[in-house]
Amino acid sequence: MTPEQTSLIERIRALIVEEPVVREVSMFGGRAVMVNEKMIVSAGKTGDLLAHIDPDRHDELLKRPEAAQAEMGTGRDMGPGWINVSAESVRDDEQLAFWVETALDFNRTVTGQHN
Repeated sequence: MTPEQTSLIERIRALIVEEPVVREVSMFGGRAVMVNEKMIVSAGKTGDLLAHIDPDRHDELLKRPEAAQAEMGTGRDMGPGWINVSAESVRDDEQLAFWVETALDFNRTVTGQHN
């Protein structure tokens, strides 16, 4: 892992310490964090963040300046519910917490888990 990825993963781990079932896997060219066997976020090699969010909130969240439509290779959109968040913005702890919590909210709806 790159230093940027390692730092981001460590910060994500601190935010999800209370989650019951967590694991990490290599996925989408990054280090994906799984909660209850579903990906919430993936730390990219450059420190960017791929967030798996509620597709119903996709357009709303895509309006945020740090957000971009996630792509699986150039020009191939991953579809609603997948947003790439800039590395610069997730260096801010509050921004990172917002995106992780947003992804966790969606995760809880698809896994039936509630905190």
